[in-house]
Amino acid sequence: MKNMIKQVFHSGKFVTGFVIFVLILLTILFYPLLVSRDPLEMMGKGNFFKPGTYVSKAEVAGADNDYELNVNTSAARVESRLDNETRAAIAGWLEKYGKVKSSDVNVSDGEGLLKLWKKYYDPKVKQKGMTAAKSKKYQRLDKEISGILDSNPLVLAEKNNETGDYENEKELSEKKFVNEKDISNKQTFLLGTDNFGRDVLTELVSATGSSLKIGLVAGVIATVIGLILGLLAGYLGGIADNLIMFVTNLFTVIPSFVLLILISYSVGQSQRGIMMVAVLIGCTSWPWTTRSVRSQVISLRNRDHVNLSKLSGHSLFRIILTDILPYVASYVVMAFILQISSGILSEAQLSMIGLGPATTKTATLGLMMNWATMYSAHLNGSWWAYFPVVLTIALISFSLNLMNTGLDQVFNPELRD
Repeated sequence: MKNMIKQVFHSGKFVTGFVIFVLILLTILFYPLLVSRDPLEMMGKGNFFKPGTYVSKAEVAGADNDYELNVNTSAARVESRLDNETRAAIAGWLEKYGKVKSSDVNVSDGEGLLKLWKKYYDPKVKQKGMTAAKSKKYQRLDKEISGILDSNPLVLAEKNNETGDYENEKELSEKKFVNEKDISNKQTFLLGTDNFGRDVLTELVSATGSSLKIGLVAGVIATVIGLILGLLAGYLGGIADNLIMFVTNLFTVIPSFVLLILISYSVGQSQRGIMMVAVLIGCTSWPWTTRSVRSQVISLRNRDHVNLSKLSGHSLFRIILTDILPYVASYVVMAFILQISSGILSEAQLSMIGLGPATTKTATLGLMMNWATMYSAHLNGSWWAYFPVVLTIALISFSLNLMNTGLDQVFNPELRD
């Protein structure tokens, strides 16, 4: 046993996959201890807040400690206030009416766009082929650009409720800065928020734990069913083998995912919790394990040590348990690892089409993908709502498959170096 474990951990592929998987498990275990936030708490009023630190405007404006820095703030002001729609409108006018080459127009360079606009645009000049409505549109755009370029200080004042006058006026210059550490009222979202205003990182850690539970439960169910049926079919043969293989072939002919969709739909949304989905996945994923175990057992059942046990009068249960199972145990472990990966992917697929766990108490990786797709995160550039989920699913599947490949190299004589 010790030699076998040493051989397993001498496999570079197994160790790499094992380390990745353990790191994922440690993150799931320790992150909630460091961040006590509810994964489904709606932190933001709005959807898809960008990753970063959010500070209170009121506290920043009223901060006593401010610092004047001798830096050029115009570029940052332009980049932050010039949205994509305005950039596209400027570029369109420059290319169509300003006769500027498209290669000279860079929408990602805000300052460059405004320089070209000020150089070529004149509200007094009428352009050929331009309607009055379009002309007014570009005049409004010019005023908007002038406002962006305006560097006048922001003035804050308090309103006197008795007199109606504004008092205690305070100018806020662009060159006045506040140290982030002086602001106590702030929130950091390393991966932004999702469509419900929930912290994506906290939700992702919780969802990964839920998906792993589904994968483990489904893997155990599928492996146990496949192992029992495979052992019985392979050892008993005859009518038992024919009957078991008939049922197995029925499940094989019908694609397991199609069967899973039909069963999930028939169960009903109110009944589809995390454990129910895991059981459904496990109960539809066992056929290939049964077929593989059966083929292994058929090659073992007529060996000398098995025949000796038969002649000694050992029971069927004892022969299978002591003379056959140890020889297929390594394969069962590899099948179990693959079943976990398959279970996680199946849940993600089900959730993407709206047949996953129907729960408001927890999230899964598939549900996060479903929510991001429903609210068009992939279309509006909110990559943080779906890319970390895709990466997590890929890492889990990659680590499990790498572990399985490493085990196969150890236990399969044909693949040993």
